[in-house]
Order: sequence, then C-alpha cells, then structure tokens
Amino acid sequence: MDANEGQQRTVLVTGSDGRIGQILIDAWSESGRYAWVGLARKQGPYADVVADITDLDAVEAAMEGVDAVVHLAATAPVESPWPIVRDSNLIGTYNVYEAARLAGVETVVFASSNHAVGTFETQNAPALYDLDDDRVIDHTVEVQPDSLYGVSKAYGEAMGRYYVDHHGLKVACLRIGSMTGKDAPYAPANLWQAEHDDDPEILKQRRRYRATWLSNGDGVHLIECALETPKRWFVCYGISNNPRRFWDIEHAKREIGYDPQDAAPEEIRPGER
Repeated sequence: MDANEGQQRTVLVTGSDGRIGQILIDAWSESGRYAWVGLARKQGPYADVVADITDLDAVEAAMEGVDAVVHLAATAPVESPWPIVRDSNLIGTYNVYEAARLAGVETVVFASSNHAVGTFETQNAPALYDLDDDRVIDHTVEVQPDSLYGVSKAYGEAMGRYYVDHHGLKVACLRIGSMTGKDAPYAPANLWQAEHDDDPEILKQRRRYRATWLSNGDGVHLIECALETPKRWFVCYGISNNPRRFWDIEHAKREIGYDPQDAAPEEIRPGER
C-alpha cells in the first residue's frame, strides 16, 4: 500500500487569485478533496504565498511540503504583448517546472489553452461551430498557435515534456476551452438570457460557446482527474459535454476518467439550432 494512500494531498495553485484559481480553491474548500496553498502576486483571500513566478527562489520555497502543482499563473489576454508573455508565460512557466524538480514535487498540471492550436479554429470558423460540422481535432494534431499567448502555451507543453523525459516529473497539460465562471457575461446562464435572443453579436457568441464552454464543475473535475492519473505524460482538451465539440474529449474520458456532467444549450435561440 502506498504510504500516502488515504491522506489528503496538498496542492500548490499558482495564479490562485485568477478566475480558474478561485473556482478551484472554492471547490476544494467546500469538498475538502485537497488541501491547497495559493500563490499569487498580491495579497488576498486566495493567496497564502505572495510571490511572482518570475522569481525561481520564491517559487521553490512555496513548494515546500506540497505534493503537486496546478500551474495557472499566466498573462491571460490572448493579445498580450511579447514582453509580458515572455516574463509571465515563458520564464514563469520554466521556473515552475524547475522549482518542482528542485523541491522534489513530482506532479505538475499545466493550464495550457486551446490557443495552442487556435489557428485551426480561426481558419475554419464560423462554419466550425455548426452542429452538422463533423470536424474534430485531438491531442495528436500539430501545434497551430493563434497568438504569442498561444505560442507560450505550446512552449509550456514542450517544457513539460522535457521535464517528464529528462527529470522524471509527471505532467498533464490541459488545453482549456471557455471556462468563464458562472457569473461571467459569457457563461451560458447569462449569455442565453431571453432578452438577448435577437442580438446578432450575442447569437455569434452563443454559437461558439455551444462548442467551447467548460463549466466550473467539469473544469474542477478535469483538473482532479489530471492530478490523480498515474500517467506520466498527458495532453487533452477541456470542454464540457457540449452539443458541438470540435476539440476531442474522448481521449480524456478514456484515459483519465474525465466524465463531464454539463453542456451548453443546443439551441442558440428558441427554435434555432
């Protein structure tokens, strides 16, 4: 029997005060599934450690006593300029992997992004969002970043693979879709409100989110599956069980037990699919 079996694992969450970090920590605070240590750049209720991931020594110190890392910290806007992408998403991501190695933390879950392959979407939208479009890409496709942000996520995946093969880490990379948080304007509960049914821009957004949405519950579940899998290397997409899926989730279902419970609405407005 594993000496740690049955014990609550402690997970360092970088970028803990961001949207996904808060969703994850709120869920674990309620469920007790994991103990968590939040790392953020500013003080707040989601930050146990105030540090910048560009500081390798600070990141390594934050890993003392933890069993795994969920690396969410990054500049999030897709249009982020190169200096910010370089510091937060390249140097910072290297520091997280290297700090895990130095601290003896074996498991890293890396929040990658659909933007690592985003040019597939931009080249084929909006027809790609239609329910009768059967095109699907999986984890084996070539990298096609749509931005410097997307490049940085592809880099994070490549860096993870390097640390798996050459330093013995266990890394799961999650190409996350549209994880909005339930209160965001683009969350289905808000985006599909009846008063927006005749707004052409809203209908465009509904078409995309029908394919790309990842609910809070499914997002937390996917991260937990990634933390628990014995696989040493894994890449998958993160979306809910939506009526249109041009990113594959069968790989995650089959290989790590991902079982999404939510789905965006099928109709973009009453009577129109």
